[in-house]
Amino acid sequence: MRIHVVDAFTGRPFAGNPAGVCVLAAPADSAWMQRVAMELNLSETAFPRPIAGSGADFELRWFTPAVEVALCGHATLAAAHVLYETGAVPGGRPIRFHTLRSGVLTVRREGGLLVMDFPACPPERIDPPAGLAEALGASPSWTGRNVQNDILAVLDDAEAVRSLTPDLSALAGYDARGICVTAPDSSYDFVSRFFGPAVGVPEDPVTGSAHCMLAPFWAGRLGRTDLRAHQASARGGDVRVQVRGDRVLLLGEAVTVIEGTLRPEEGGTP
Repeated sequence: MRIHVVDAFTGRPFAGNPAGVCVLAAPADSAWMQRVAMELNLSETAFPRPIAGSGADFELRWFTPAVEVALCGHATLAAAHVLYETGAVPGGRPIRFHTLRSGVLTVRREGGLLVMDFPACPPERIDPPAGLAEALGASPSWTGRNVQNDILAVLDDAEAVRSLTPDLSALAGYDARGICVTAPDSSYDFVSRFFGPAVGVPEDPVTGSAHCMLAPFWAGRLGRTDLRAHQASARGGDVRVQVRGDRVLLLGEAVTVIEGTLRPEEGGTP
């Protein structure tokens, strides 16, 4: 079984967000997929499996080192990149990923970019959770939560986002998939960072699914639906977003950095 490590939301190796991609030929046990994700120890590993007779339809599941998640953008981008790069899907044909909890996600090639069609997940305003400012080391001017159970913390200054050194142990105590911190920026429309210690991801380098929340939020504030975003992690990555009603288009590049063979477990198969 072939396994790939792909840097997503970047056009060069060792930047963006690395994801594992393991293309399955048959259904796999959830516990086995979780062990593979734990072994790779990347923020997400994607497991696409072709649907017989469809040509470009795949089941898709994502695992962090600790849990299965309902939606992951950068690992979806990585999975599509692998399927196109290996010739499993012709370059001119859109890929339809059938997911357990996020419906059908479509990815297509457009020039040198991959375009992902995801559901919009706008945040609803909430009172700041107790201790959040202390845990972040910054006081949000606005806080919200969305259906992915992400907390959004809005700061007034992009440099404050870039320089954050939050208390990850404290952030892990919140009932949330992750805490996304964002601010407007002079070089991009907005910047962000995403912390998910509760799901085994201290800081995610580039979080595609978080932009399903960020895009409608900033589109409403800025009055534009096509935006340029930067996730200001140590690796960093750029995401173009387009809000289209209740959908968000995420545009980005990807590059394969590692290819290898995943051996079957002794005494069995996935």
